Amino acid sequence: MHARFLFCLAVFALDVMPCSRPRRPDPTPADEAAAQPEVVDAGAKTAAPKVTYDRMPRLELNRRAAERYANVFWRSDANQNGALDPDELAVLWGYGDLKLSELVDAKGAFTPKFTNLYEGLLKPDAETASADEKARLEALKAELAQGRPTLLENDFSAGTPEDKAIVEHVTKAAVLIERLHARQLGTTGVADKIPPSDPLSRMVFFRNQEAHCVAPKTETDPKCVVVPGTGKRVVGLYPADLQADPKFCDTLAKQPNAKDLMDHFSVVVAGEKPGTFKAVPYSEAWKDDMEAIAQELDDAAASITSQGEAAFKAYLKAQANAFRTNDWESANAPWAAMGADNSRWYLRIAPDEVYYEPCAWKAGFAVAFARINPDSITWQRKLDPVKGEMEKALAAMAGAPYKARDVKFKLPDFIDIIVNGGDSRDPHGGTIGQSLPNWGKVAEAGGRTVTMTNLYTDADSQASTGEQMASLFCKATNAKATTDPGTMIISIVLHEAAHNLGPAHDYKVKGKTDDVVFGGPLASTMEELKAQTSALFFTDWLVEKQLLTQEEAEKVHVRDVAWAFGHISRGMYAASGSPRAYSQLASIEMGALWKGGALVWKPQELAANGTDTGCFDVVFEKWGPEVKKLETAVLQAKGRGDKKAAEGMKAQWVDAKDDWAKLRDVVTERWLRAPKASFVYSVKL
Repeated sequence: MHARFLFCLAVFALDVMPCSRPRRPDPTPADEAAAQPEVVDAGAKTAAPKVTYDRMPRLELNRRAAERYANVFWRSDANQNGALDPDELAVLWGYGDLKLSELVDAKGAFTPKFTNLYEGLLKPDAETASADEKARLEALKAELAQGRPTLLENDFSAGTPEDKAIVEHVTKAAVLIERLHARQLGTTGVADKIPPSDPLSRMVFFRNQEAHCVAPKTETDPKCVVVPGTGKRVVGLYPADLQADPKFCDTLAKQPNAKDLMDHFSVVVAGEKPGTFKAVPYSEAWKDDMEAIAQELDDAAASITSQGEAAFKAYLKAQANAFRTNDWESANAPWAAMGADNSRWYLRIAPDEVYYEPCAWKAGFAVAFARINPDSITWQRKLDPVKGEMEKALAAMAGAPYKARDVKFKLPDFIDIIVNGGDSRDPHGGTIGQSLPNWGKVAEAGGRTVTMTNLYTDADSQASTGEQMASLFCKATNAKATTDPGTMIISIVLHEAAHNLGPAHDYKVKGKTDDVVFGGPLASTMEELKAQTSALFFTDWLVEKQLLTQEEAEKVHVRDVAWAFGHISRGMYAASGSPRAYSQLASIEMGALWKGGALVWKPQELAANGTDTGCFDVVFEKWGPEVKKLETAVLQAKGRGDKKAAEGMKAQWVDAKDDWAKLRDVVTERWLRAPKASFVYSVKL
């Protein structure tokens, strides 16, 4: 459960992170045609005026295209002429059926089909006669408005036949993963209830992968659903009638076969006798979908003929077998063996994280497909010689009974995302660091850690983050605030490395792992709290080792506070009542630093933007000692299996209605003025 940091870190997802969402079956061509914006008659005989494509600003066009379920995107105004040009248009992956060749002709000019599409986007929405329906659609618009479509684009048109075949098969598998994850989320069939004439609902459902709204301002609005009358969320992992009891997870945990029921790779169904339950492996519960994914992976492996991709080919074959047998551990070893030194590709296609479901037991199916960024070697060379010392530093703070281990994990590979799917495709923000697998022998040996380096690097994201920080930081602190991706990467690397250090998820106290000791949701929060607080601690530790300068460390500290503010703004709990691990860890960290005087609220001082009254300053002289104090408390709670101490942190900094809760409200209001990044993908073959 590492990642969703957001950085899930669910998550460094300043916009993120880490939680739940579903997927609909692919629409039919007839559905797609019916959902396209109203068009003008391209065959009219009367002379038409010359069409210009400067009648909508770029961000407005992208917003309206999303509302109309049109899979097009204006990537940038490269020539700054204020108009959309054919070479500035991208077609998006995952939804819709528009193709670039249909919109831009061989001569590089817009086709009549695109002109019709553009004119349709300019027209106002059709009116609805029902007041209830109008209110529902307005709520859905407000939901979409909280996410800014943000493009991740990859062009393989000049690639080798092998590269193109790999991309084609993996992206097909990604679509199947989304269908499989929809089964986990209990949303299979929802799309069939959305009329083709309701593109707005279809877009919300695609983005969220579920029927309910999930953005902070609309997630509790009962009108904000893609199908009128949609009731309470019911996941597809446990009997539906059992989920009527809000404490059904506790009921299952007390069953005689609780260990089987809590298994990460199974579905719980009713047993033969009333009141009993049994676990069915994923490979049996959803055999057809599992086989279809396995076949795409086999086909991708068969397309590889170059010797340089032997490691990738071995992983594809092993993962195909895992989908057929439910033996996920057998695929983890060849996956962890891959890296920047033996492949140009990164692929993780498996069930991993548990944040999305109410019991936090069942691993969610996800795919992260990327290309290796060779810059990762720089940080690997810096940290590899000192990772043993990092383990000893955490062990010393944790104290008995925890003892330092001989850590052998690999430091992060840097990757540039091509496509995220299933549990990895967040409605807002994205996972930008991950350490996997979460369980098993490969995890115990260190697993594999990656950092996603092409998220939040676009000009729109950087401008938005700069405005958010200037609204909350005082002038002196904001002078050290930066949107430079390199600063963000330092914390991501340290966070993900820390998942392999100290008392991690598989560490046992009196024979019990953390999810048994703390319970699934609290265990997730504590592990992410350990990783992120360790990142705060190790930033200054690297200054002592002369691997960072003091100036660099202070910039990282400010960005870490901004990251925490982003998660705090999402709220401590989802609308379903399930805890948000990253939001809660962020509140615990910042609340403790605020109490210790390392983070100071100045109610009368103007923020750096010159308009908001009241702002935060970081007191760097107090930062290190206060971080170490918090880090020690967290490590000791995990190392001793002290559930009371963990619950105390949560009670003080998450659930209390006090001055810190009031400051969180200020953070939330200012941070949510800007829409969060909602990543969309373009894959050109």
